[in-house]
Amino acid sequence: MSYGQGGQGQPPWDPWNSGSQRPQWGSQTDDRTPDWAALADASESRNRRRRLLLICGGALATVAVGVAVAVAVVSANGSSQASNTPSNLPATADIPSDTTGPTPSFEPTSAPPPLDPEDFISSVKKDTAPLSPDILFPGSSLTMGDRVYLKGAKADTTNCASAVKGTLGTVLTKNSCKRMLRVTYSKGGVAATVGVAVFDTAAQAAKAKGQADAKSIIASLPGNGVNAFCNSAVCRSTTNSYGRYAYFTLGGYTSGKDVTAKDTAVFTAGDDLAEFAFRQIRRRGESQASAAASE
Repeated sequence: MSYGQGGQGQPPWDPWNSGSQRPQWGSQTDDRTPDWAALADASESRNRRRRLLLICGGALATVAVGVAVAVAVVSANGSSQASNTPSNLPATADIPSDTTGPTPSFEPTSAPPPLDPEDFISSVKKDTAPLSPDILFPGSSLTMGDRVYLKGAKADTTNCASAVKGTLGTVLTKNSCKRMLRVTYSKGGVAATVGVAVFDTAAQAAKAKGQADAKSIIASLPGNGVNAFCNSAVCRSTTNSYGRYAYFTLGGYTSGKDVTAKDTAVFTAGDDLAEFAFRQIRRRGESQASAAASE
């Protein structure tokens, strides 16, 4: 059985083959022909919706990743509030720096060396402070450790040879001694005189010290409650110098007894006076150095 014309002996209709003929179905018209433009429009519309969904999905995924990263950062910091700690400051590379201005430069500086007190008591040009027996040996007594000596007579002269005995006068004169200051102290029947010879330079004082011998002694100075001593008895003497000063001591008994090597009280008295003379001369230098440094 065949339907319509040409139903047998013809190849089947292929809508994608332009050489194939479309079969005719009786007396039907072309109202059932597919609307290819409408189909194309529908396909394009579906493609646009698919692209729109993909774009929206990608955006949502990006937002989700950003939220996840933010949550992770908050969790690592332990708080969602901003912190004022240095860890939240911008990195060094992010901090702007002004390199347009000149860079300050500083010259290396150093503190001046301290003034040497010995410089001020080594030359008459610098050693200008007032000087007298009471300035060099102040007060009415002298305390050294547990020993207290009462101050006796004092003397001051520019004739250095008149205040000494033995060979010391020649030594002082030869080295141009300018002044001799003497003070006597006593304790328990022991008396000692300390004499300070003043020169213009430290070299002169050191030379006088070196030239003094066993017969170069200061003259004892009795008075002001202290009896005469060391006029004819054996006494103990010392000689030293510091700066432009040479200082001497002579100690013995006010009873006129000779001093022996076992008489420690006499040796101690002479050593105490010599030590005190050195300290006072040094203090004189320190005072003048301090005054010069503050000018």
